[in-house]
Amino acid sequence: MKFKIILEKGMDGYIVAYCPALKGCVTQGRTEEEAIENIKEAIELYLEVDPQDIKRPAEEFKVCEVAL
Repeated sequence: MKFKIILEKGMDGYIVAYCPALKGCVTQGRTEEEAIENIKEAIELYLEVDPQDIKRPAEEFKVCEVAL
C-alpha cells in the first residue's frame, strides 16, 4: 500500500510530516529521513485495529487483512 506524504519545515526547525489521506496522522523529525521514518510508524499505528474499539461482542466480528 502506498500513501502520499507531505514534508514541511516547521517553525521550530523540525520537519513536519503528514499524510493527507489519514486525517490527524502527523509527526515530525529533526531531519527529512527521521520525519519519513516517523510518518511510516505513525501510518502503521493509525491503521492498526484495536479490537477494544469495536463495540460488539467478540464472537460477532473477525479482524482480517486485505492487500491493495
